[in-house]
Amino acid sequence: MVFWNRPVRESALLIATICLSFSAGRGTDSQSPQAQAGQQPTSQTPAAARPVGTIKSISGNAITLTTDAGSDVTVQVQDATKLVRIAPGQKDLKEATPIQLADVQPGDRILVRGRLAEDGKSVVAASVIAMKKADIAEKQSRDREEWQKHGFGGLVNGVDAAGNTISVALPSAGEKGSVAVHLSKDTILRRYASDSVKFDDAKPAPLDQIKPGDQLRARGTRSADGSELAADEIVSGTFRNLAGTISALDASAGTITLQDLVSKKSITVRIAAESQLRKLPAPMAQRIAMRLKGFPPEAQSSAPAPGTAGPAANAGQTAKPSGPPSGGSASGGSGGMGRPGGGATADLQQMINRMPAATLADLKKDDAVMVVATEGGANGVSTVITLLGGVEPILEASPKSNSSTILSPWSLNSGGGGEAATP
Repeated sequence: MVFWNRPVRESALLIATICLSFSAGRGTDSQSPQAQAGQQPTSQTPAAARPVGTIKSISGNAITLTTDAGSDVTVQVQDATKLVRIAPGQKDLKEATPIQLADVQPGDRILVRGRLAEDGKSVVAASVIAMKKADIAEKQSRDREEWQKHGFGGLVNGVDAAGNTISVALPSAGEKGSVAVHLSKDTILRRYASDSVKFDDAKPAPLDQIKPGDQLRARGTRSADGSELAADEIVSGTFRNLAGTISALDASAGTITLQDLVSKKSITVRIAAESQLRKLPAPMAQRIAMRLKGFPPEAQSSAPAPGTAGPAANAGQTAKPSGPPSGGSASGGSGGMGRPGGGATADLQQMINRMPAATLADLKKDDAVMVVATEGGANGVSTVITLLGGVEPILEASPKSNSSTILSPWSLNSGGGGEAATP
């Protein structure tokens, strides 16, 4: 990041880029000081260092910084060190506010420019650019609101690279529709990593990486009839929607093996610390199932209780779904990302977000589950984003064209749809 050595007027674009990345909780200079310098320190030329990360602790004039790569670096602040504060999203340093070391706290984000100390393990800071933890949280809250108000998502069914347009299908209970998403030169494009459930790991990616079958969420200005959207920001990814019964659990390895209803094959998925596990109570599953079947709200409220008559009334029993959900083992699905109030998919996602977390101990062999997972890393094992148990009535009731779109991959870091989560 040599732009820190240039006049602001000559590097406004680069400053904007790093500020936006910095505010989102990500940075490009997150390696060790030596790696960032691009050279090893010598007695004649101390290595430049530009670590970025989150303050872990402060002791005297020393800051312990946890870089975005996960390593700890000691930052030595001297009397000559220049400290400034900028707001998340600020595009240059013209409005940066001078601060003192006492003004920064653990949890704040900082970008340091300096040189490697003689011990080779710490950085002597020439300047420290800080973003306050509270400011970042406030911006993330605004971002979440923006995604909720002006965002939508669905399944990519076509990409027109020449016209900078993506066609996104919005399946929901009882209807199907599509939205033409238009890109401009200012549209921000990001893509999820193949084996990460974190939005922070989403990277800038060109349009040609988006393909039919991908799940996509966009934020921007929607046309009056809802058929078009001028996109400010797009995030996409290839995810797996699975539905099946549990054939094996390995708590020590944190894995679950499913008998997939579509392929009839065994599929092993990994439970990570960030994975969202929930188990629907039987009455809730029944109400959602009735919604999918098209019953009116008054009928849903009188859904049979566990143990009474009705399809799969007792979720404690192993009920085999009447048919495999479409696309169960392939990429696809967009549940919870359709039009506001647009059916059971959105309702289900909201319910899931409000439910208490479950654990592997709450699941057992032969339970029916629905899973949204990553595409899978080099070892081919997908990481669970959302796993939902107690879904036997839903799988029985869901139309074959809709049952793979009920769960959404976008809720994990947001509790409802925001950055850092966003989306």
